[in-house]
Amino acid sequence: MVHLNWYFGWGLVVSAFVTGALIGIFFHQEEFLGGYASFRRRLLRLGHIAQAALGMMNVLYSVSTNRAEWFDTQMASWAFVVGGVSMPMVCFLSAWKKSFRHLFFIPVIALLVAVIQTLRNGPP
Repeated sequence: MVHLNWYFGWGLVVSAFVTGALIGIFFHQEEFLGGYASFRRRLLRLGHIAQAALGMMNVLYSVSTNRAEWFDTQMASWAFVVGGVSMPMVCFLSAWKKSFRHLFFIPVIALLVAVIQTLRNGPP
């Protein structure tokens, strides 16, 4: 199962590079998405950074898990994937329409479950 996190994590890092390159094309424009401090631009930046950071977290999990009980490892593994998909997605959707900000509980809960299960499983 941890191979999933290794491949998913590196894929997320690559997608962060691509996303950063795409949105970086317009960052030199002072008023891009309402200016540097605008809600939309901040959420776009947060989504981009979440991709890279959560990608690295998935890779780190894949090489550091102690392969504890199958269920505990599966739960943490899938929770990291759900968090890695949903956090950038909710950030990007919230930048598009503010009402999507109410969905932040999904990635937050998933990532809390992932970290708690990882801590419960202990070091390798």
